[in-house]
This record gives sequence, structure tokens and C-alpha cells, in this order.
Amino acid sequence: MLTREKIQSCPNEKLNDLLPSLNAEDIRQLVAWLSEKADTFRYQCFLLLLARSEKDSDVYPYWDVFVEKMGDANSYQRNIGLRMIAANVRWDEQGKFDSICDFYLSCCNDEKPVTVRQCIQGLCQIVPFNKRCHAKVAQKLMSIDITQRKETQQKLVLLDSISVLLLINRANFDQEIFNFIQHALTGEVLDKKSKQSIEAQLSS
Repeated sequence: MLTREKIQSCPNEKLNDLLPSLNAEDIRQLVAWLSEKADTFRYQCFLLLLARSEKDSDVYPYWDVFVEKMGDANSYQRNIGLRMIAANVRWDEQGKFDSICDFYLSCCNDEKPVTVRQCIQGLCQIVPFNKRCHAKVAQKLMSIDITQRKETQQKLVLLDSISVLLLINRANFDQEIFNFIQHALTGEVLDKKSKQSIEAQLSS
């Protein structure tokens, strides 16, 4: 049985050692602990569930809990919801993401820059497992007006978006996506090193 004490006494880098012994009740408890107010403990539970989601589908049944968290007033809970949904799309044989795609993408407009980036970065986990959402995701990312972001965030958001768009374009070439990336490469938001990296990925 997984206890609070066992988690708290375990360094974050050793948390994966707990994964093999997790059972259904442990998963249920970990999901419940995601609502804990204690930041460090909540984060440990989150890390355990993320790692478990990479290897097993037994976190997927809590999909609706994670969807609810995406709409939470607390940005930390929204971040958890986004990350957990992204991590579990690989197990989404029922196609549940299709019905929440718009809701997920709405977080690209979140008031918190960290949440915006969590949302976009999570798409790198989603698009390989759900091709049905590619067009909608691409249109959303290309419609983001980065000039409305703080200057320190513009490059980061653009790079995150391009990372997703490159994945989509590799799966199925789209001229509009290609043109968008080319426009970014001729603009002034990205630095020389970033542009060279993107150009290398385009030619690979």
C-alpha cells in the first residue's frame, strides 16, 4: 500500500522505483492527492502519475477528473489537468480527446504564461496519437498572435508552436504550415540559433 510517508521520504529522482508496486487503489489515491495544498507532496504525486501514464493505461480511467482540472480556477490545477490529458492520449482508444480538443486548445489563451506553454508543449505528446485533431491544432497554433504576449514570452511560445507544427507536417505535409514556419524563419522573433535548428529539422 502506498502511503503519504513513503512518497514524502522518497527523493524525486527515486520515485520511479515505486511504480512497479502500484495497484488500482494506489492510483486512485494518487489522483485524489493531486488536489493537495502541499506543493511538494502534490508535485511528487503528479510525477508518479505522469511516469505511470507512460507505461500503463491504468491512469486513463481518471480522464474526466483531468478534464475538470483544466477548467480549475487555480492555474496549478489547470497545468496538472493539461499534462495528465496529454500523457494519457496514448491510451485514448475511445477517442475522448476529440470532444475536448477545443477545450484543451482554449488554454493556449490562458492568462498564465506557464499554462499556455504547458498546453502547447503537451500537444507534442498528443498529435502522434490523434491525427484527427491535426488540422484543428495547426489552425489554432498558427492563429496565436504572439505580439499580444510579453516580449520575453514571444520567442518561447513561437518555438513551442513550431515544434508541434513540425510534427504535424512530418505526418502529412501541409503547405500552409510550411509557409507559416518559413515566415517565422524570416521574422525577427527567433534568434539565429533557433532558426538554424528549425531549418535542420525541415530538411531532415
